[in-house]
Amino acid sequence: MSEPDTRSIPDVLSAVAGDLADLVRKESELVRTEVKENISDAAKAGMSMSLGAALLLGGFLSLIAAVVLALSHVMDPAWAALLVGLVAGLLGYSLVRGAAKKVQPSALAPDRAARQIQKDAQLVKEQVR
Repeated sequence: MSEPDTRSIPDVLSAVAGDLADLVRKESELVRTEVKENISDAAKAGMSMSLGAALLLGGFLSLIAAVVLALSHVMDPAWAALLVGLVAGLLGYSLVRGAAKKVQPSALAPDRAARQIQKDAQLVKEQVR
């Protein structure tokens, strides 16, 4: 059997306050780390969006060239330009759409830290009872 705690109430309160300060410090470090990770992911998504936008522009320009060629010369080069324009446009669209999901505000929120803070708050409530 364990021995009873012989610390005085001020000692116990001081220990609780110290533990609480450590908990808050560690939780804030967790939030900072998670936000940094989310910002890094958003930056990578921004690069993908830029690449997707460039491909969309290239696809659009190829489609315009295909229409011009089709109207001026109905021959194989026009169909080739049309095919390239469609493929580049679809690829660019998929890149932009995928990256846009990663930069939504809900994707940047520190979810793991929020869940951990809720667990810690519940633990503190149970300990106080």
